[in-house]
Amino acid sequence: MPKPWPLVDKTLEGDFRIFRLVRERARSPRTGALHDFFVLETGDWVNVIPLTPEGQVVLVRQYRHGVKRVTVEIPGGLVDDGEDPAVAAARELEEETGYRAGTVVHLGSVDAQPALQNNRCHTYLALGCVRVGDPAPDAGEDLRVALAPVDDVPRMIAAGEITHAHVLAAFYWYELWRRREGAAGP
Repeated sequence: MPKPWPLVDKTLEGDFRIFRLVRERARSPRTGALHDFFVLETGDWVNVIPLTPEGQVVLVRQYRHGVKRVTVEIPGGLVDDGEDPAVAAARELEEETGYRAGTVVHLGSVDAQPALQNNRCHTYLALGCVRVGDPAPDAGEDLRVALAPVDDVPRMIAAGEITHAHVLAAFYWYELWRRREGAAGP
């Protein structure tokens, strides 16, 4: 059975706006050899599947510099220090879309990228979403709000319109919730 690797040394390599790059030297419990690992330390993330009373999902189209293209996603972002993830989900929903939820339900959490990062991504379902204002994106965001029938999401995924890994995981959590609750939807 694999065992945790004892940490021998930890060095801060860089401190950036949304993450810290840390070099961790750890000893293999199997071989005794030392290995360097680079870890991005960052706060947890949230993403939220917002559904309107009419069965529309509120999506965001935004430019993502890493892939150098516009992606179709659900609202989400960093959980502030000391902030409850459910509160962060509601905040990100309203900031990015101008919509507010009637009810927010935790669907599940995943390790964001366990080989390289120390954080988790928490997925929430926002029910009864209504528009209460205009989006107020951060200065580094360029996004547009789009509505789509929630029943279209599987087609959008299969067609390659939705490709963000955490969004795909979110809709998997949603499908599990829907089956458990006996709710209509994809």
